[in-house]
Amino acid sequence: MALRALYNEIRGMKVREVPAYLKPRLTWENVKKSADQAVDRYIEKYIETSKPDPLFHVCFGGMAFSYLVALPWERAHLAHLEEMERTGGKHH
Repeated sequence: MALRALYNEIRGMKVREVPAYLKPRLTWENVKKSADQAVDRYIEKYIETSKPDPLFHVCFGGMAFSYLVALPWERAHLAHLEEMERTGGKHH
C-alpha cells in the first residue's frame, strides 16, 4: 500500500524532480519511524492474536535464508559439473 501511494505521488512528476521529493523522506528518522510502525502493526496483527502465523513466518524465512546462503556454493558446484561435462570428465 505504501509503495502504491508513493507511486501515485511521484507519477506526475518529472524525473529530475523525484530526487528532491524523495530526499527529505529518506532520512534516518523517517526510516526508523516507518520500521517501528511496521513492527507495531505486525505485533498487533499476529502476536497479540495468538495466531500460529509467526511460527510459519520464521520457518519459511529460515528456509529462504538458508537457500540464499547456499546458492553461491550450489552455483559453483553446477559450474564445475558443466566444466567437467564440457571437457569430457577430465579433472583439471
